Amino acid sequence: MIPKTLLNPPTGVLPFDMFHSFGPMLDKQTWTPPYDIYETDREIVLKVELPEMHNEDVRVTLENGVLTLRGERKFKETVNREHYHRIERKYGQFMRTFILPAFIKGDKVVAEFKEGVLTVTLPKNAAATPRQIEVEVL
Repeated sequence: MIPKTLLNPPTGVLPFDMFHSFGPMLDKQTWTPPYDIYETDREIVLKVELPEMHNEDVRVTLENGVLTLRGERKFKETVNREHYHRIERKYGQFMRTFILPAFIKGDKVVAEFKEGVLTVTLPKNAAATPRQIEVEVL
């Protein structure tokens, strides 16, 4: 059974669809990199696969509670294009946007790019961190 958390509330519906993605722009030159989102007590983490890309190919912005990831994976012809039998991997520009929940500390968001994976760490403010309340026996 999946535990009930902020990412999986009892209703099965995300509050305000907080991680709604506007998705890729409908253009032949765009592609959509796969991503995972997970939550801990203190933060929400977004991991995006960006193989064969470098730090300078990716841009991460946060404005008015909207996280935007954009970049471009360029086709590097090491073999003449006419010699390819099939090209299934996607190339070109991408853009993903996510509406963040209000409990994220926007000024503490950190993005790290390592070995083809972009990791964006979104710390929660103290009010969103679960805490245990002691009950006094009278």
